[in-house]
Amino acid sequence: MKGYLGGKDLEDKELRAQLQTCYFTLSQIKAATNNFDHASKIGEGGFGPVYKGVLSDGAVIAVKQLSAKSKQGNREFVNEIGMISALQHPNLVRLYGCCIEGNQLLLIYEYMENNSLARALFGRPEHQLNLDWPTRKKICVGIARGLAYLHEESRLKIVHRDIKATNVLLDKDLNAKISDFGLAKLDEEENTHISTRIAGTIGYMAPEYAMRGYLTDKADVYSFGVVALEIVSGKCNTNYRPKEDFVYLLDWAYVLQEQGNLLELVDPVLGTNYPEEEAMRMLNLSLLCTNPSPSLRPSMSSVENMLEGKSPIQAPIIKRSSLNEDMRFKAFEKLSQDSQTHVSTTFSQESQVQRSISSMDGPWIDSSNSIKSGNETGDYSSSKKLVPDLYDVHLD
Repeated sequence: MKGYLGGKDLEDKELRAQLQTCYFTLSQIKAATNNFDHASKIGEGGFGPVYKGVLSDGAVIAVKQLSAKSKQGNREFVNEIGMISALQHPNLVRLYGCCIEGNQLLLIYEYMENNSLARALFGRPEHQLNLDWPTRKKICVGIARGLAYLHEESRLKIVHRDIKATNVLLDKDLNAKISDFGLAKLDEEENTHISTRIAGTIGYMAPEYAMRGYLTDKADVYSFGVVALEIVSGKCNTNYRPKEDFVYLLDWAYVLQEQGNLLELVDPVLGTNYPEEEAMRMLNLSLLCTNPSPSLRPSMSSVENMLEGKSPIQAPIIKRSSLNEDMRFKAFEKLSQDSQTHVSTTFSQESQVQRSISSMDGPWIDSSNSIKSGNETGDYSSSKKLVPDLYDVHLD
């Protein structure tokens, strides 16, 4: 059987033989999703819709239907799937396998019963979850452990690049699992005049990455700090502005830290049902992780130890007045025309910004780039989602 994938004819059977992960037939997936019935649809990602399915053995799955317009070479697609499926950790959404048949490109994931952290915190009232303090702490620790695995423990040193509440999914026991690492290359357009791009979500991007394209694991640490602040406060970083002269929730947090009133940020829903010492620990850790200087941010394994009280947290007090000219605020000013959109910044060869992906221990891999991305390029429009959510939930 021949199909048309990535703009090239190929033998499906030959391609499937290269897979290092479980292969599902199209008939299996159609049966599981009732032929991709609209009632089975649970989200719409940047690459296409996501469906809930039930296999013949009763296993519940999430099926991401990739866009047929993907132009990535099929062998690179197979390599990418193999890389993603090899990354297995309790705090990562597991990729079970894929289906490559005819003109279909499907990814099959474990199903997450409680959808995204964003919906649990900021969704419609009927979708929000009553997260008590122990659960919020468990979610924070889970995210930290997942990132520590990607950064330090996995065979590949991977930078996620788009950590945010919509990319953290919750299972039936409200355990946090990170989604959407390693997928953006699957939708890359064939353009050769662009040498560098920046992708992420405004309000979560580290300033050095947003402004200079400098990418290390510390960019994920920054994003984690923002998400941790959202978990404690129950407020979305990009939607909360107590006063007009504050950029984001994080901006207000710096002011309250300077005033010694950080606990004002704790979600009122919790009432007094939280340990103040732990709340202060998590808030100070959020500010430490979002330090404007990447060298002053801790590693994710250190973050995990701090969350669990195994090591002290010393978050420096950064006065907002000293940040007015800081590149973090310049980055916000430059990028925040629409704080709810994804960012895709491209640079021509005349104005290249060389992105640095480096580590003391080894090469860092951008989670949206394939292993063979050394001389590959991509061109994206600002309206295009680069690292879409597994369940792309509309919160309003």
